[in-house]
Amino acid sequence: MEGRTQARVGLVFLLVLLAAVAQRFTAEEEGPRPVFPERAEFHFIRLEYTDLPQYHRRFSYASRRGTGEGWWIVDWPDAEDHFSLGVGRLTRIDTGDPRHLRLTDDRLFDYPWIYATQTGWWGLSDEETARLREYLLRGGYLVTDDFWGPEQWEVFRQTMERVLPGRPITDIAESDSVMHVLYDIEEKDRTFIPGTRHLRRGAGGTIVVQQPPGTAPAWRAMTDDRGRMVVAVNFNTDVGDAWEYADSPIYPEPMTALAYRYGINYLVYAMTH
Repeated sequence: MEGRTQARVGLVFLLVLLAAVAQRFTAEEEGPRPVFPERAEFHFIRLEYTDLPQYHRRFSYASRRGTGEGWWIVDWPDAEDHFSLGVGRLTRIDTGDPRHLRLTDDRLFDYPWIYATQTGWWGLSDEETARLREYLLRGGYLVTDDFWGPEQWEVFRQTMERVLPGRPITDIAESDSVMHVLYDIEEKDRTFIPGTRHLRRGAGGTIVVQQPPGTAPAWRAMTDDRGRMVVAVNFNTDVGDAWEYADSPIYPEPMTALAYRYGINYLVYAMTH
């Protein structure tokens, strides 16, 4: 319990620090990216993947006014920079520079934790599918995030059926160890984490969160044959945006804090199970 208390205190400190950074840098001048060690115990790995042809974007939205090709790049690089800073501040995990790799890159097996956004639009090739299956069955852990609605869910479900045939996608129980491995995440925390596109200015300049109609946040998982969770599924919610805008005064602080708790629990679980 002492360790969890210290971690919670550290999380509050981190959020105050990031808010202070937000006051120093405007959207037009964000300042330099953080500097991380090149060799460390943990590197945030963002997956580069093939889009479904009908949904491919020649230019997708990255942070820091960056542009790039494909849905995989959304929220890059601020999301992983801020999350990596949080991991370094809130845990004893030695944290290094965030990276992005294609699924077919042999270096993928050097990293126990990988992240993929916009997975309702991916169209993995047979080679990518086989590589992801091998990665997960060899002990890797995948976090998927920021995909919405029944159409994108079906794309994701069909893809994961190819990756792990016969393995169901189930809701994470409140009693599951991933919900308590560091932070205690309770039923009240199964709430919608908004992207910035879901924020509106209300009366007196307050920020109002508008959840997309017909969506309900879901926290799901896939396990291997030994019952180990190998895929975390953040559906109808946008954890990546909460990390990306952790230093923005317009983004709701409670949602950023919750996104850090989910992400760090996933990471600690992946490195200890």
